[in-house]
Amino acid sequence: MLELLQKSLNAPVSIIYSMMYSLYALLIISEASYGQIRNLALYKWQDFAANMGMFAGFSLVNLFWVHAVFWLYTWVGSLSIISLGSGTWHLFAYGGWREWLLLFVLDDLCYYCFHRTHHHVALLWPAHVPHHSSQQFNFSVALRQTWLPFTAVIFWLPLAWLGFDPLMIMTMQMVSLFYQFFLHTRAVKSLGWLEWVLNTPSHHSIHHACNEPYVNKNFGGVLIIWDRLFCSFAKLQADMSVRYGIEPPLQSYNPLVIAFADYKKLLGQYLGVRK
Repeated sequence: MLELLQKSLNAPVSIIYSMMYSLYALLIISEASYGQIRNLALYKWQDFAANMGMFAGFSLVNLFWVHAVFWLYTWVGSLSIISLGSGTWHLFAYGGWREWLLLFVLDDLCYYCFHRTHHHVALLWPAHVPHHSSQQFNFSVALRQTWLPFTAVIFWLPLAWLGFDPLMIMTMQMVSLFYQFFLHTRAVKSLGWLEWVLNTPSHHSIHHACNEPYVNKNFGGVLIIWDRLFCSFAKLQADMSVRYGIEPPLQSYNPLVIAFADYKKLLGQYLGVRK
């Protein structure tokens, strides 16, 4: 296991993640400083500590889980009977930008399907709810991720089956998550005409709401077009403020409670039915 951990830490993708994490830290400090200067309550420090605890667990799990994901993509790719991709990682060869553009669009559609399904299927919601249980909305909430990411991979398997290289799929997933970090802030109000095409902080703040008419809206990753197409889009209303979190609120900053509270609730419901 120690050898696998060492290999994971030295992998190129881990180095890229380390650079991303450094940028995240800088942006969190900048956002918190902005809130202090403008007298805005952007951060609650107990919540921030909980978010960092969740992020630490998420990162540790993924040091190992990423190898299983790569194996699954490779195995499904070996069963492919069609090929929309070149089947190998590249930047500009084998059709270059066209393949990356197609992968970007399909990856974003996969993310939308994953995201909407995890909100509406009771068995999947516990794996996603930790990200939503914070009553704050800031950059650190983007890092409040599940410790059990195992239900997500199935939504990206079609890309491997279509012939896209596993590393290209994982690269695009990383790019998508990197972009989504910037959606978790109240410091940016509107991006103008880009709001029609892209998921933005304004759109994503609605997604984190627990009050009507915003509940279960705006599931997009990078693009907001899927929500517009599939009738899950909502726009911020001037006369209706956003209340962040879940109902009922999770009254704990303990990462263990945050990670497993809804699994405990689901198990209790199952045992209750069995009785």
